[in-house]
Amino acid sequence: MHQVKLDEATTRLSSLIDAAVRGEVVLITTDDQQIVQLVPVKHARRPRRFGSAKGLIHMADDFEAPLDDFGEYMA
Repeated sequence: MHQVKLDEATTRLSSLIDAAVRGEVVLITTDDQQIVQLVPVKHARRPRRFGSAKGLIHMADDFEAPLDDFGEYMA
């Protein structure tokens, strides 16, 4: 965890940002009070596109057929 004073943070901002991107906790303080925490921005996922896997998935003709292993349970 990095805890730095505000005046030091202004001179080391680039390295503090790099630390935050790596997942480290970076706290900026003033008058011995924590005032800011640097956190990386989470990138939003692209929206799902329906039908994007069309032609890539094959369903067997006997997909819904009972399994031989469960024959005794189906009687």
